Amino acid sequence: MPTARDALLDAALRALAERPWHTVRMADVAALAGVSRQTLYNEFSTKAGLATAVLCQAADRYLTGVDRALTAPAPAHPVAVARWTVRAARADPLVKGLLTGLWAEGLPRPGHELPGHEVPDPARLLALARDRMVAASHAPAPPSAVAERCETALRLALSHVIAPRRPVPAQCAEPDSWSPITPMITSEIDTSFSVETRSPRKTMP
Repeated sequence: MPTARDALLDAALRALAERPWHTVRMADVAALAGVSRQTLYNEFSTKAGLATAVLCQAADRYLTGVDRALTAPAPAHPVAVARWTVRAARADPLVKGLLTGLWAEGLPRPGHELPGHEVPDPARLLALARDRMVAASHAPAPPSAVAERCETALRLALSHVIAPRRPVPAQCAEPDSWSPITPMITSEIDTSFSVETRSPRKTMP
């Protein structure tokens, strides 16, 4: 059964879907959640505290999706995570803001965090995703090289989030948020992860 906190976060998202954050009232969120205003204030203290919790929840949703993408076969990890990153940012303006620092009008924004409840900035969120990719990788390369390639895959995905390509007719039948970039990003990521692993004596594919 959802807790009062879960119900309040869900209510905050529903309120945000209908109107700009600055017009959302705490009383409205409490009413949508079916709890008292006192319960709301006990959970989040202030509207800034509620905004912080909403943003942290969005970051957690993104990272949960990264973990889910990493259940794919190991060689497909980078493309799977890049694919998820593009889809998540397209589907959720909060995730897009967290990943890029580009915030649409009417959204809550970081900057009023309470101690112990910090919203990750884009660099931190990217690093958290990258570290998950590195931990799941079986690439025959030094960890620093794997980390660099994982970050490259993420940055390629984010570049499309910020400046997507124009759709190309007759693409493969994938969701619109991904199909225009599948050939480009998969090619770049596959190249990045298949380049040689350099050592003093040999080069490995």
